Amino acid sequence: MTNFPVPPRLPRTIRISAPAFLRRQSKAVRYGAGAVAAVVLLGLLFAAWKWQSLHAGMPRLPQDMTELWDMNREPAIEFVDLNGKTLAVRGPRYGRAVAIEDLPRHVPQAFIAAEDKRFYVHDGADETAIARAAISNATSGETRSGASTITQQLVKNLILDSRQTMQRKAQEITLAQRLEQRMIRENDGDRTAAKDQILALYLNRVYFGSGLYGIDAASRYYFGKPPEEMTISEASVLAALPKAPSKLNLRENLAGARDRQAYVLREMRDLRFITREEKEAALAAEIKIIPAPVYDPELGYVLDVAAERLAATLPRVPGDAVVTLTIDPKLQAKVQARISQRLAKDGPAMNAGQAAALILGKDGRVVALAGGADYKTSPFNRVTQAKRQPGSSFKPFVYALALEDGFSPFDVRSDRPIRIGEWRPVNYNGEFIGPMTLTEALTRSVNTIAAELGNEASPERVVELAHRFGIKSEMKPYPSVSLGSQEVSLWEITGAYGVFQSGGLRTEPYIIAKVTDTRGNVLFDRGPWEQERVYAEELAADMNVMLTRAVNAGSGTGGKARFGRWTVAGKTGTSQDWRDAWFVGFTGAYIGGVWVGNDDDSPMKRVSGGGLPADFWSDIMEIAHEGKTPEPIFGAGLALSLGPEAESRISFYRGMAQAFASAARGPTSPGAPSGDVVQQAE
Repeated sequence: MTNFPVPPRLPRTIRISAPAFLRRQSKAVRYGAGAVAAVVLLGLLFAAWKWQSLHAGMPRLPQDMTELWDMNREPAIEFVDLNGKTLAVRGPRYGRAVAIEDLPRHVPQAFIAAEDKRFYVHDGADETAIARAAISNATSGETRSGASTITQQLVKNLILDSRQTMQRKAQEITLAQRLEQRMIRENDGDRTAAKDQILALYLNRVYFGSGLYGIDAASRYYFGKPPEEMTISEASVLAALPKAPSKLNLRENLAGARDRQAYVLREMRDLRFITREEKEAALAAEIKIIPAPVYDPELGYVLDVAAERLAATLPRVPGDAVVTLTIDPKLQAKVQARISQRLAKDGPAMNAGQAAALILGKDGRVVALAGGADYKTSPFNRVTQAKRQPGSSFKPFVYALALEDGFSPFDVRSDRPIRIGEWRPVNYNGEFIGPMTLTEALTRSVNTIAAELGNEASPERVVELAHRFGIKSEMKPYPSVSLGSQEVSLWEITGAYGVFQSGGLRTEPYIIAKVTDTRGNVLFDRGPWEQERVYAEELAADMNVMLTRAVNAGSGTGGKARFGRWTVAGKTGTSQDWRDAWFVGFTGAYIGGVWVGNDDDSPMKRVSGGGLPADFWSDIMEIAHEGKTPEPIFGAGLALSLGPEAESRISFYRGMAQAFASAARGPTSPGAPSGDVVQQAE
């Protein structure tokens, strides 16, 4: 075996020679230097840890910067009429979006002077201002100065919260810098364009107190004008508010706001935004604050319906929805007032505690809606939420089906005692008249003939036609459905009568014409709507003749609904024991419905549809038609040409012809039993 030399054993510790300058120093100096290095290292480690802890859980900027508009926004809905006038605001008011380029230069300049003089210079956080504020606060021993830039304020308002902590401040600075970097990149390096976008977002979202967010809302609320029309004096006093929006409310502390305004104007002058003369003129100018807008509390019925329909229309309602309503505000106020006044005057004696009314345009738009006597005491909406028995106001759908099955308005039926299974319907007055035409039967609101017609056609088909016309409530196909035993809402049945007025087209009531957000993005626009034909035009004309006679003939039950020189068509309805009384009808211009009753379903004192409801209907429709030229009802030109003698002759000859035909056919079988024992009122 070959013997190899054994390598020397290496030491276990490797010593590294200290730098020459340290080797020349004493041990004390060397140890001191090591200690300093250790402290520096620990300081760096602590700083890194502190940085991480301050930014732990920091929110991220959204991927799409347009999402900033909706961030941290309290839901609000502004309701406007067809002319754009604000009717009411639910939640805070945000106003319309305003672009920097549309504003006079002095408007954004006022806010820059008040809040962030170096806005177009810094990178989102102003280190100079931070140092100045730190020195000021340290020397005073309290927090007297802030250093938040406009970008930082925007980040705090939209992404963070308002807690006064070091962590929130650190995150605010970091996010502000990142936001500016992102905006500059998205504007292809154009720093000025990026800054303009940040400033615009700030002006549209900054809080001015009194529930006002954004310069448009504040300008309209305090000055009654859009921000594009603000003077230097007005812009500078608004720029004073973000510092202390609640304390400097212009209606409660205008003097305090003007003190702050003087500071803003000095800064604007120092920055050469305005001349000395403009500054002095702005200080001397009178600030005219308009009265606070007062919204009609009785609009609550309308707004509740609109909010409900809004939620059903849009999958997601934006936090700054602007909803255009179809109502006529002046007509709405008059209708609500008249219903309340008439009920207060006539209701107590008749034990009638509530009433509701609905007026629709030809296309189904809601022009007025009174859900009760007083929204403040009872917000329950009796137009849309209450479902009650319509009584004889449901009969037109039975007759419409009969005409569809080949009957004529001049066919004769006999008003006589009948039995359908265990049910024995009787008339309102308990009497039987004998042979009469279908037109006269509807005019007199005869129960027996309507029940017989409905049973012959089948209750299922009666329900199907009602649904086809627009009634959505579930209805059981009992024989008594023909006399209005199944509950519906005033909203539904009034819309369903629109099929007659329109000549056979389905008329869906609607109260929302358009929905946008405050930036003007259209989220819903009903626009022109092609109505679906659900009934033959010629049959609708025949029905309108019959319904016109129900109001205008001497034997009709709806005579009190007449007004002025307008032709009225419609039908009364009264449920069992006078618990509900209705009148639903139309002219050539509008469709309307009125219900009178009690919320606890207690009986009234013999109030029928031809009484208070027809009277109320006449009142509100006269208001609605004021100043309009009378229009004919489709197909109803022959309605007034048949007098009692003509009806009697038609009944005689038609009855004779039908008697011969019946004898030739042989006996007919009785109606099928139903097990539904109901005696209906008129």
